Amino acid sequence: MSSDHFDVLVIGAGLSGIGAGYYLQRNFPDKSYAILEAREDLGGTWDLFRYPGVRSDSDMFTLGYSFRPWRDAAAIADGPAILSYIRETAAEYGIDEHIRFGHRVCRAEWSSAESRWTVLAERGPENELVRLTCDFLYMCTGYYDYDRGYLPEWPSLEQFAGQVVHPQHWPEDLDYGGKRVLIIGSGATAVTLVPAMAEEAGHVTMLQRSPTYIATMPTQDAVADWLRAKLPERVAHDIIRWKNALRGIAYYSVMRWRPEMMKRVLVEQVQEELGEDYDVDTHFTPRYNPWDERLCLAPDGDFFEAIRSGAASVVTDRIERFTPTGVRLQSDREVEADIIITATGLVMKPTGGIETVVDGEPVKLPETMTYKGMMLSDVPNMAMAIGYTNASWTLKCELAHRYVCRLLAYMDEHGYVQCVPRRDAGVEEEPLIDFTSGYVQRALHTLPSQGSQRPWKLYQNYLLDWLTFRFGKVDDGTMEFRGREQVAADRGRTLAASEAGEAARPESST
Repeated sequence: MSSDHFDVLVIGAGLSGIGAGYYLQRNFPDKSYAILEAREDLGGTWDLFRYPGVRSDSDMFTLGYSFRPWRDAAAIADGPAILSYIRETAAEYGIDEHIRFGHRVCRAEWSSAESRWTVLAERGPENELVRLTCDFLYMCTGYYDYDRGYLPEWPSLEQFAGQVVHPQHWPEDLDYGGKRVLIIGSGATAVTLVPAMAEEAGHVTMLQRSPTYIATMPTQDAVADWLRAKLPERVAHDIIRWKNALRGIAYYSVMRWRPEMMKRVLVEQVQEELGEDYDVDTHFTPRYNPWDERLCLAPDGDFFEAIRSGAASVVTDRIERFTPTGVRLQSDREVEADIIITATGLVMKPTGGIETVVDGEPVKLPETMTYKGMMLSDVPNMAMAIGYTNASWTLKCELAHRYVCRLLAYMDEHGYVQCVPRRDAGVEEEPLIDFTSGYVQRALHTLPSQGSQRPWKLYQNYLLDWLTFRFGKVDDGTMEFRGREQVAADRGRTLAASEAGEAARPESST
Protein backbone atom coordinates (compact mmCIF):
# COMPACT_ATOMS: atom_id res chain seq x y z
CA MET A 1 0.00 0.00 0.00
CA SER A 2 1.50 3.35 -1.06
CA SER A 3 1.81 6.13 1.54
CA ASP A 4 2.51 9.88 1.36
CA HIS A 5 2.55 12.56 4.04
CA PHE A 6 1.27 16.14 3.69
CA ASP A 7 0.98 19.09 6.01
CA VAL A 8 -2.66 19.50 4.92
CA LEU A 9 -5.00 17.20 3.05
CA VAL A 10 -8.07 18.73 1.42
CA ILE A 11 -10.93 16.38 0.59
CA GLY A 12 -12.93 17.48 -2.45
CA ALA A 13 -12.02 19.51 -5.55
CA GLY A 14 -15.23 21.47 -5.95
CA LEU A 15 -15.78 25.19 -5.55
CA SER A 16 -14.69 25.16 -1.90
CA GLY A 17 -11.79 22.73 -2.34
CA ILE A 18 -10.17 24.86 -5.05
CA GLY A 19 -10.60 27.92 -2.84
CA ALA A 20 -8.94 26.08 0.04
CA GLY A 21 -5.98 25.23 -2.18
CA TYR A 22 -5.52 28.88 -3.11
CA TYR A 23 -5.45 30.12 0.48
CA LEU A 24 -3.16 27.33 1.66
CA GLN A 25 -0.51 27.95 -0.97
CA ARG A 26 -0.78 31.74 -0.68
CA ASN A 27 -0.31 31.75 3.09
CA PHE A 28 2.03 28.77 3.40
CA PRO A 29 4.22 28.41 0.31
CA ASP A 30 6.47 25.98 2.20
CA LYS A 31 3.69 23.68 3.41
CA SER A 32 2.76 20.61 1.39
CA TYR A 33 -0.87 19.96 0.52
CA ALA A 34 -2.91 17.72 -1.74
CA ILE A 35 -6.55 17.68 -2.78
CA LEU A 36 -8.20 14.28 -2.99
CA GLU A 37 -11.13 14.10 -5.41
CA ALA A 38 -13.31 11.02 -5.82
CA ARG A 39 -14.41 11.91 -9.35
CA GLU A 40 -12.23 12.14 -12.45
CA ASP A 41 -12.62 15.89 -12.83
CA LEU A 42 -12.83 18.94 -10.62
CA GLY A 43 -15.86 21.16 -10.13
CA GLY A 44 -17.96 19.16 -7.68
CA THR A 45 -21.61 20.15 -8.00
CA TRP A 46 -20.99 22.02 -11.23
CA ASP A 47 -19.40 18.99 -12.88
CA LEU A 48 -22.01 16.55 -11.55
CA PHE A 49 -25.27 18.25 -12.53
CA ARG A 50 -25.91 18.31 -16.29
CA TYR A 51 -29.66 18.90 -16.55
CA PRO A 52 -31.02 21.61 -18.89
CA GLY A 53 -30.65 25.14 -17.58
CA VAL A 54 -28.61 24.19 -14.50
CA ARG A 55 -27.46 27.40 -12.84
CA SER A 56 -26.74 29.08 -9.55
CA ASP A 57 -29.40 30.93 -7.59
CA SER A 58 -26.67 33.15 -6.10
CA ASP A 59 -24.94 35.96 -7.96
CA MET A 60 -21.44 35.18 -9.16
CA PHE A 61 -19.89 38.20 -7.48
CA THR A 62 -20.48 36.42 -4.15
CA LEU A 63 -20.52 32.79 -5.31
CA GLY A 64 -17.23 33.37 -7.12
CA TYR A 65 -13.91 33.85 -5.35
CA SER A 66 -12.90 37.15 -3.76
CA PHE A 67 -9.38 36.71 -5.19
CA ARG A 68 -10.47 36.15 -8.81
CA PRO A 69 -13.09 38.57 -10.19
CA TRP A 70 -16.06 37.27 -12.13
CA ARG A 71 -15.73 38.78 -15.61
CA ASP A 72 -18.78 37.55 -17.50
CA ALA A 73 -21.74 39.83 -18.20
CA ALA A 74 -24.31 37.58 -16.48
CA ALA A 75 -24.38 37.89 -12.69
CA ILE A 76 -26.63 34.80 -12.50
CA ALA A 77 -24.59 32.21 -14.38
CA ASP A 78 -25.34 28.78 -15.80
CA GLY A 79 -23.58 25.60 -14.78
CA PRO A 80 -21.12 25.38 -17.70
CA ALA A 81 -19.95 28.97 -17.11
CA ILE A 82 -19.41 28.29 -13.40
CA LEU A 83 -17.52 25.07 -14.15
CA SER A 84 -15.27 26.92 -16.61
CA TYR A 85 -14.59 29.56 -13.98
CA ILE A 86 -13.56 26.92 -11.41
CA ARG A 87 -11.34 25.13 -13.92
CA GLU A 88 -9.69 28.36 -15.06
CA THR A 89 -9.05 29.37 -11.45
CA ALA A 90 -7.45 26.02 -10.63
CA ALA A 91 -5.21 26.22 -13.72
CA GLU A 92 -4.28 29.90 -13.28
CA TYR A 93 -2.96 29.37 -9.75
CA GLY A 94 -1.53 25.89 -10.29
CA ILE A 95 -3.99 24.37 -7.84
CA ASP A 96 -4.89 21.62 -10.32
CA GLU A 97 -1.33 20.26 -9.99
CA HIS A 98 -2.14 19.34 -6.38
CA ILE A 99 -5.31 17.35 -7.18
CA ARG A 100 -5.31 13.55 -7.07
CA PHE A 101 -8.33 12.43 -9.04
CA GLY A 102 -10.11 9.12 -8.59
CA HIS A 103 -9.33 9.03 -4.85
CA ARG A 104 -12.50 8.21 -2.93
CA VAL A 105 -11.73 8.70 0.77
CA CYS A 106 -13.41 6.05 2.90
CA ARG A 107 -11.74 6.43 6.31
CA ALA A 108 -9.81 9.02 8.32
CA GLU A 109 -8.24 8.05 11.64
CA TRP A 110 -6.60 10.46 14.09
CA SER A 111 -3.79 9.45 16.45
CA SER A 112 -3.10 11.80 19.35
CA ALA A 113 0.15 9.97 20.09
CA GLU A 114 1.44 10.73 16.58
CA SER A 115 -0.45 14.04 16.08
CA ARG A 116 -1.54 13.05 12.62
CA TRP A 117 -4.37 11.76 10.50
CA THR A 118 -4.16 8.56 8.50
CA VAL A 119 -6.44 8.70 5.49
CA LEU A 120 -7.46 5.67 3.46
CA ALA A 121 -8.75 6.17 -0.08
CA GLU A 122 -9.87 3.83 -2.84
CA ARG A 123 -8.10 4.76 -6.06
CA GLY A 124 -9.31 4.18 -9.59
CA PRO A 125 -11.72 1.60 -11.01
CA GLU A 126 -9.87 -1.20 -9.24
CA ASN A 127 -10.45 0.47 -5.84
CA GLU A 128 -6.77 0.14 -4.98
CA LEU A 129 -6.33 1.09 -1.33
CA VAL A 130 -4.09 4.13 -0.83
CA ARG A 131 -2.80 5.34 2.54
CA LEU A 132 -1.93 8.98 3.14
CA THR A 133 -1.10 10.89 6.32
CA CYS A 134 -1.41 14.56 7.21
CA ASP A 135 -1.09 16.96 10.11
CA PHE A 136 -4.37 18.73 9.35
CA LEU A 137 -7.46 17.47 7.54
CA TYR A 138 -9.78 19.86 5.70
CA MET A 139 -13.14 18.52 4.54
CA CYS A 140 -14.45 20.32 1.44
CA THR A 141 -16.87 17.56 0.51
CA GLY A 142 -20.13 19.53 0.34
CA TYR A 143 -23.21 18.30 2.11
CA TYR A 144 -25.03 15.83 -0.14
CA ASP A 145 -24.62 12.35 -1.61
CA TYR A 146 -23.13 12.55 -5.11
CA ASP A 147 -24.09 8.96 -5.89
CA ARG A 148 -27.84 9.19 -5.39
CA GLY A 149 -30.60 11.74 -5.17
CA TYR A 150 -33.73 11.49 -3.06
CA LEU A 151 -36.67 9.57 -4.45
CA PRO A 152 -39.87 9.10 -2.40
CA GLU A 153 -41.18 5.58 -1.99
CA TRP A 154 -43.79 5.44 -4.73
CA PRO A 155 -44.81 1.77 -4.95
CA SER A 156 -46.58 2.27 -8.28
CA LEU A 157 -43.82 4.16 -10.12
CA GLU A 158 -42.95 1.07 -12.14
CA GLN A 159 -46.42 1.23 -13.71
CA PHE A 160 -45.37 4.24 -15.79
CA ALA A 161 -44.47 3.11 -19.31
CA GLY A 162 -42.38 6.16 -20.21
CA GLN A 163 -38.93 7.28 -19.12
CA VAL A 164 -38.21 8.37 -15.52
CA VAL A 165 -35.19 10.63 -14.89
CA HIS A 166 -33.71 12.09 -11.71
CA PRO A 167 -31.91 15.42 -12.37
CA GLN A 168 -28.83 14.23 -10.49
CA HIS A 169 -28.38 11.47 -13.09
CA TRP A 170 -29.34 13.22 -16.31
CA PRO A 171 -28.79 11.08 -19.44
CA GLU A 172 -26.84 12.84 -22.18
CA ASP A 173 -29.10 11.46 -24.91
CA LEU A 174 -32.48 12.37 -23.41
CA ASP A 175 -34.75 13.54 -26.23
CA TYR A 176 -37.71 15.53 -24.94
CA GLY A 177 -38.40 17.57 -28.06
CA GLY A 178 -42.16 17.85 -28.65
CA LYS A 179 -42.92 15.49 -25.74
CA ARG A 180 -45.09 15.87 -22.66
CA VAL A 181 -42.84 16.34 -19.65
CA LEU A 182 -44.01 16.04 -16.05
CA ILE A 183 -41.66 17.50 -13.43
CA ILE A 184 -42.43 16.37 -9.89
CA GLY A 185 -41.21 18.90 -7.33
CA SER A 186 -41.24 22.62 -6.68
CA GLY A 187 -37.73 23.40 -5.47
CA ALA A 188 -34.86 25.18 -7.19
CA THR A 189 -34.20 22.33 -9.61
CA ALA A 190 -37.81 22.18 -10.80
CA VAL A 191 -38.01 25.96 -11.15
CA THR A 192 -34.86 25.82 -13.28
CA LEU A 193 -36.00 22.88 -15.42
CA VAL A 194 -39.43 24.23 -16.31
CA PRO A 195 -38.35 27.18 -18.52
CA ALA A 196 -35.31 25.34 -19.89
CA MET A 197 -37.29 22.29 -21.05
CA ALA A 198 -40.31 24.33 -22.18
CA GLU A 199 -38.25 25.68 -25.07
CA GLU A 200 -38.28 22.28 -26.81
CA ALA A 201 -40.87 20.10 -25.10
CA GLY A 202 -44.45 19.81 -26.29
CA HIS A 203 -45.60 20.88 -22.84
CA VAL A 204 -44.08 20.92 -19.35
CA THR A 205 -46.17 20.39 -16.22
CA MET A 206 -44.75 21.05 -12.76
CA LEU A 207 -46.56 18.95 -10.17
CA GLN A 208 -46.19 20.13 -6.58
CA ARG A 209 -47.70 19.03 -3.29
CA SER A 210 -47.53 22.59 -1.96
CA PRO A 211 -46.31 25.97 -3.25
CA THR A 212 -42.83 27.47 -2.94
CA TYR A 213 -41.78 31.11 -2.82
CA ILE A 214 -40.28 32.16 -6.14
CA ALA A 215 -38.59 35.54 -6.55
CA THR A 216 -37.35 37.20 -9.71
CA MET A 217 -33.98 38.84 -10.26
CA PRO A 218 -32.31 40.33 -13.36
CA THR A 219 -29.64 38.09 -14.87
CA GLN A 220 -27.36 41.11 -15.19
CA ASP A 221 -26.49 43.47 -12.34
CA ALA A 222 -26.78 47.04 -13.67
CA VAL A 223 -24.92 48.60 -10.73
CA ALA A 224 -22.14 46.04 -11.07
CA ASP A 225 -21.84 46.74 -14.79
CA TRP A 226 -21.52 50.48 -14.10
CA LEU A 227 -18.89 49.94 -11.40
CA ARG A 228 -16.87 47.59 -13.61
CA ALA A 229 -16.89 50.17 -16.38
CA LYS A 230 -15.68 52.99 -14.11
CA LEU A 231 -13.26 51.38 -11.65
CA PRO A 232 -10.20 49.09 -11.71
CA GLU A 233 -11.25 45.44 -11.83
CA ARG A 234 -10.29 44.38 -8.31
CA VAL A 235 -11.68 47.54 -6.72
CA ALA A 236 -14.98 47.12 -8.55
CA HIS A 237 -15.14 43.43 -7.66
CA ASP A 238 -14.62 44.09 -3.94
CA ILE A 239 -17.29 46.80 -3.87
CA ILE A 240 -19.80 44.67 -5.79
CA ARG A 241 -19.13 41.67 -3.57
CA TRP A 242 -19.79 43.65 -0.40
CA LYS A 243 -22.81 45.38 -1.94
CA ASN A 244 -24.42 42.08 -2.82
CA ALA A 245 -23.48 40.41 0.47
CA LEU A 246 -24.94 43.27 2.52
CA ARG A 247 -28.03 43.40 0.32
CA GLY A 248 -28.57 39.70 0.97
CA ILE A 249 -28.21 40.19 4.73
CA ALA A 250 -30.75 43.02 4.67
CA TYR A 251 -33.19 41.07 2.49
CA TYR A 252 -33.01 38.00 4.73
CA SER A 253 -33.29 40.05 7.94
CA VAL A 254 -36.40 41.87 6.78
CA MET A 255 -38.03 38.59 5.75
CA ARG A 256 -37.42 37.08 9.19
CA TRP A 257 -38.39 40.29 10.98
CA ARG A 258 -41.60 40.99 9.02
CA PRO A 259 -42.57 37.60 7.51
CA GLU A 260 -46.23 38.44 6.84
CA MET A 261 -45.34 41.66 5.06
CA MET A 262 -42.70 39.99 2.91
CA LYS A 263 -45.02 37.09 2.19
CA ARG A 264 -47.52 39.58 0.72
CA VAL A 265 -44.76 41.24 -1.31
CA LEU A 266 -43.55 37.95 -2.81
CA VAL A 267 -47.05 36.72 -3.63
CA GLU A 268 -48.04 40.08 -5.16
CA GLN A 269 -44.95 39.96 -7.38
CA VAL A 270 -46.04 36.57 -8.69
CA GLN A 271 -49.55 37.91 -9.32
CA GLU A 272 -48.07 40.76 -11.35
CA GLU A 273 -46.03 38.26 -13.38
CA LEU A 274 -48.97 35.95 -14.15
CA GLY A 275 -51.90 38.36 -14.27
CA GLU A 276 -54.99 39.03 -12.18
CA ASP A 277 -56.85 35.93 -13.36
CA TYR A 278 -54.18 33.41 -12.34
CA ASP A 279 -54.89 31.38 -9.21
CA VAL A 280 -51.86 32.48 -7.22
CA ASP A 281 -53.49 31.55 -3.90
CA THR A 282 -53.49 27.87 -4.86
CA HIS A 283 -50.21 27.59 -6.72
CA PHE A 284 -47.86 30.26 -5.32
CA THR A 285 -48.91 31.04 -1.73
CA PRO A 286 -46.91 28.78 0.60
CA ARG A 287 -48.12 27.77 4.04
CA TYR A 288 -44.76 28.61 5.63
CA ASN A 289 -42.96 31.93 6.12
CA PRO A 290 -40.22 33.17 3.76
CA TRP A 291 -36.87 31.51 4.47
CA ASP A 292 -38.36 28.72 6.54
CA GLU A 293 -37.25 27.05 3.32
CA ARG A 294 -34.82 28.42 0.76
CA LEU A 295 -36.30 30.85 -1.76
CA CYS A 296 -36.27 29.85 -5.41
CA LEU A 297 -35.02 32.24 -8.07
CA ALA A 298 -36.41 32.91 -11.55
CA PRO A 299 -33.77 35.00 -13.41
CA ASP A 300 -35.51 37.61 -15.57
CA GLY A 301 -38.79 35.90 -14.64
CA ASP A 302 -38.11 33.03 -17.07
CA PHE A 303 -40.23 30.58 -15.06
CA PHE A 304 -43.29 32.85 -15.22
CA GLU A 305 -42.71 33.61 -18.90
CA ALA A 306 -42.94 29.87 -19.66
CA ILE A 307 -46.31 29.74 -17.89
CA ARG A 308 -47.64 32.89 -19.58
CA SER A 309 -46.71 31.52 -22.99
CA GLY A 310 -48.67 28.31 -22.38
CA ALA A 311 -45.56 26.15 -22.76
CA ALA A 312 -45.69 25.21 -19.08
CA SER A 313 -48.26 24.86 -16.32
CA VAL A 314 -48.36 24.21 -12.59
CA VAL A 315 -50.56 21.62 -10.86
CA THR A 316 -50.89 21.59 -7.06
CA ASP A 317 -52.11 18.20 -5.88
CA ARG A 318 -50.96 14.90 -4.42
CA ILE A 319 -50.10 11.71 -6.27
CA GLU A 320 -52.61 8.89 -5.89
CA ARG A 321 -50.74 6.48 -8.14
CA PHE A 322 -48.75 6.22 -11.35
CA THR A 323 -50.37 4.91 -14.49
CA PRO A 324 -48.87 3.68 -17.77
CA THR A 325 -49.50 7.10 -19.30
CA GLY A 326 -48.78 9.44 -16.38
CA VAL A 327 -50.01 10.19 -12.86
CA ARG A 328 -53.43 9.86 -11.27
CA LEU A 329 -53.92 12.59 -8.62
CA GLN A 330 -55.95 12.53 -5.44
CA SER A 331 -58.41 14.91 -7.08
CA ASP A 332 -58.99 12.09 -9.61
CA ARG A 333 -57.38 14.13 -12.36
CA GLU A 334 -54.76 12.44 -14.53
CA VAL A 335 -51.69 14.24 -15.85
CA GLU A 336 -50.39 12.49 -18.95
CA ALA A 337 -46.69 12.41 -19.71
CA ASP A 338 -44.09 10.85 -21.97
CA ILE A 339 -41.23 11.64 -19.55
CA ILE A 340 -41.31 12.08 -15.78
CA ILE A 341 -38.57 14.11 -14.07
CA THR A 342 -38.30 13.42 -10.33
CA ALA A 343 -36.95 16.74 -9.03
CA THR A 344 -37.56 15.50 -5.50
CA GLY A 345 -34.40 16.65 -3.77
CA LEU A 346 -31.04 15.63 -2.39
CA VAL A 347 -29.78 13.16 0.17
CA MET A 348 -27.60 14.93 2.72
CA LYS A 349 -24.26 13.24 3.40
CA PRO A 350 -22.11 15.27 5.82
CA THR A 351 -18.32 14.90 5.52
CA GLY A 352 -18.89 12.86 2.38
CA GLY A 353 -19.83 9.81 4.41
CA ILE A 354 -16.20 9.31 5.43
CA GLU A 355 -15.75 7.08 8.47
CA THR A 356 -13.95 9.25 11.02
CA VAL A 357 -12.11 7.81 14.01
CA VAL A 358 -10.31 9.59 16.88
CA ASP A 359 -7.90 7.49 18.95
CA GLY A 360 -9.73 4.31 18.11
CA GLU A 361 -13.23 5.68 18.82
CA PRO A 362 -15.59 6.28 15.88
CA VAL A 363 -16.85 9.87 15.65
CA LYS A 364 -20.65 9.92 15.85
CA LEU A 365 -21.67 13.16 14.17
CA PRO A 366 -24.99 13.59 16.03
CA GLU A 367 -23.05 13.55 19.30
CA THR A 368 -20.77 16.41 18.22
CA MET A 369 -21.33 20.17 18.14
CA THR A 370 -20.07 22.54 15.47
CA TYR A 371 -17.48 25.15 16.46
CA LYS A 372 -17.81 28.36 14.39
CA GLY A 373 -19.73 26.21 11.91
CA MET A 374 -16.46 24.71 10.65
CA MET A 375 -15.00 22.33 13.26
CA LEU A 376 -16.41 19.55 15.45
CA SER A 377 -16.18 19.26 19.21
CA ASP A 378 -13.48 16.84 20.40
CA VAL A 379 -12.22 16.19 16.86
CA PRO A 380 -8.60 17.44 16.59
CA ASN A 381 -6.91 19.11 13.63
CA MET A 382 -9.92 18.90 11.34
CA ALA A 383 -12.08 21.59 9.75
CA MET A 384 -14.99 21.62 7.32
CA ALA A 385 -15.96 24.14 4.64
CA ILE A 386 -19.74 24.53 4.84
CA GLY A 387 -21.48 27.44 3.13
CA TYR A 388 -24.49 29.51 4.10
CA THR A 389 -28.08 28.39 3.63
CA ASN A 390 -29.34 31.96 3.20
CA ALA A 391 -26.52 33.42 1.08
CA SER A 392 -23.79 32.39 -1.32
CA TRP A 393 -21.96 29.20 -0.41
CA THR A 394 -18.54 30.71 -1.09
CA LEU A 395 -18.95 33.64 1.29
CA LYS A 396 -18.83 31.35 4.33
CA CYS A 397 -16.34 28.91 2.80
CA GLU A 398 -13.80 31.67 2.20
CA LEU A 399 -14.17 32.79 5.82
CA ALA A 400 -13.44 29.18 6.81
CA HIS A 401 -10.39 29.03 4.49
CA ARG A 402 -8.97 32.21 5.99
CA TYR A 403 -9.63 31.02 9.53
CA VAL A 404 -7.95 27.66 8.92
CA CYS A 405 -4.90 29.59 7.74
CA ARG A 406 -5.01 31.81 10.85
CA LEU A 407 -5.26 28.69 13.01
CA LEU A 408 -2.34 26.95 11.29
CA ALA A 409 -0.20 30.10 11.49
CA TYR A 410 -0.99 30.44 15.22
CA MET A 411 -0.01 26.83 15.83
CA ASP A 412 3.26 27.27 13.92
CA GLU A 413 4.06 30.44 15.86
CA HIS A 414 3.54 28.80 19.25
CA GLY A 415 4.88 25.35 18.45
CA TYR A 416 1.54 23.59 18.75
CA VAL A 417 0.84 20.34 16.92
CA GLN A 418 -2.73 19.76 18.08
CA CYS A 419 -5.85 21.90 18.29
CA VAL A 420 -9.29 20.72 19.33
CA PRO A 421 -12.47 22.61 20.29
CA ARG A 422 -13.74 21.42 23.67
CA ARG A 423 -17.45 21.68 24.25
CA ASP A 424 -18.61 23.99 27.03
CA ALA A 425 -20.79 22.23 29.60
CA GLY A 426 -23.27 25.10 29.82
CA VAL A 427 -24.01 25.31 26.08
CA GLU A 428 -27.39 23.90 25.08
CA GLU A 429 -27.89 21.92 21.87
CA GLU A 430 -29.90 23.32 18.97
CA PRO A 431 -30.60 21.88 15.49
CA LEU A 432 -27.77 22.60 13.09
CA ILE A 433 -30.06 23.97 10.35
CA ASP A 434 -33.24 25.89 11.05
CA PHE A 435 -35.00 24.84 7.84
CA THR A 436 -38.24 22.98 7.24
CA SER A 437 -37.11 21.76 3.81
CA GLY A 438 -37.61 18.02 3.32
CA TYR A 439 -33.96 17.23 2.61
CA VAL A 440 -32.96 18.92 5.88
CA GLN A 441 -35.67 17.34 8.02
CA ARG A 442 -34.84 13.87 6.66
CA ALA A 443 -31.19 14.28 7.69
CA LEU A 444 -31.31 16.18 11.00
CA HIS A 445 -30.78 13.00 13.02
CA THR A 446 -27.48 12.39 11.18
CA LEU A 447 -26.04 15.89 11.63
CA PRO A 448 -24.04 17.56 14.40
CA SER A 449 -25.84 20.08 16.58
CA GLN A 450 -25.07 23.73 17.01
CA GLY A 451 -24.90 25.50 20.36
CA SER A 452 -27.01 28.15 22.00
CA GLN A 453 -24.16 30.67 22.18
CA ARG A 454 -20.81 31.60 20.64
CA PRO A 455 -18.58 30.07 19.40
CA TRP A 456 -20.93 27.14 18.91
CA LYS A 457 -23.86 29.02 17.40
CA LEU A 458 -24.42 29.65 13.68
CA TYR A 459 -25.71 33.14 12.95
CA GLN A 460 -26.03 32.88 9.15
CA ASN A 461 -24.78 36.47 8.95
CA TYR A 462 -21.79 37.22 6.73
CA LEU A 463 -20.94 40.57 8.30
CA LEU A 464 -20.96 39.17 11.84
CA ASP A 465 -18.96 36.13 10.77
CA TRP A 466 -16.47 38.30 8.87
CA LEU A 467 -15.74 40.32 12.00
CA THR A 468 -15.55 37.19 14.18
CA PHE A 469 -13.37 35.12 11.85
CA ARG A 470 -11.05 37.99 11.00
CA PHE A 471 -10.61 39.67 14.38
CA GLY A 472 -11.72 37.11 16.98
CA LYS A 473 -9.08 35.42 19.11
CA VAL A 474 -7.78 32.09 17.88
CA ASP A 475 -7.01 31.06 21.47
CA ASP A 476 -10.50 31.87 22.69
CA GLY A 477 -10.66 29.63 25.73
CA THR A 478 -12.64 27.00 23.85
CA MET A 479 -9.91 25.81 21.50
CA GLU A 480 -7.41 23.56 23.29
CA PHE A 481 -3.81 23.49 22.02
CA ARG A 482 -0.99 21.04 22.70
CA GLY A 483 2.69 21.18 21.83
CA ARG A 484 5.10 18.39 20.97
CA GLU A 485 6.49 18.19 24.51
CA GLN A 486 3.00 17.84 26.00
CA VAL A 487 2.12 15.14 23.48
CA ALA A 488 5.38 13.28 24.21
CA ALA A 489 4.75 13.52 27.96
CA ASP A 490 1.21 12.18 27.51
CA ARG A 491 2.55 9.33 25.41
CA GLY A 492 5.11 8.50 28.08
CA ARG A 493 2.51 8.48 30.84
CA THR A 494 0.22 6.27 28.79
CA LEU A 495 3.05 3.84 28.05
CA ALA A 496 4.10 3.74 31.71
CA ALA A 497 0.55 3.09 32.86
CA SER A 498 0.21 0.32 30.31
CA GLU A 499 3.46 -1.33 31.44
CA ALA A 500 2.45 -1.01 35.08
CA GLY A 501 -0.84 -2.68 34.31
CA GLU A 502 0.91 -5.53 32.56
CA ALA A 503 3.31 -6.01 35.49
CA ALA A 504 0.46 -6.05 38.02
CA ARG A 505 -1.50 -8.64 36.10
CA PRO A 506 -1.19 -12.08 37.79
CA GLU A 507 0.41 -14.82 35.78
CA SER A 508 -2.02 -17.36 34.50
CA SER A 509 -1.55 -20.92 35.70
CA THR A 510 -1.57 -23.84 33.36
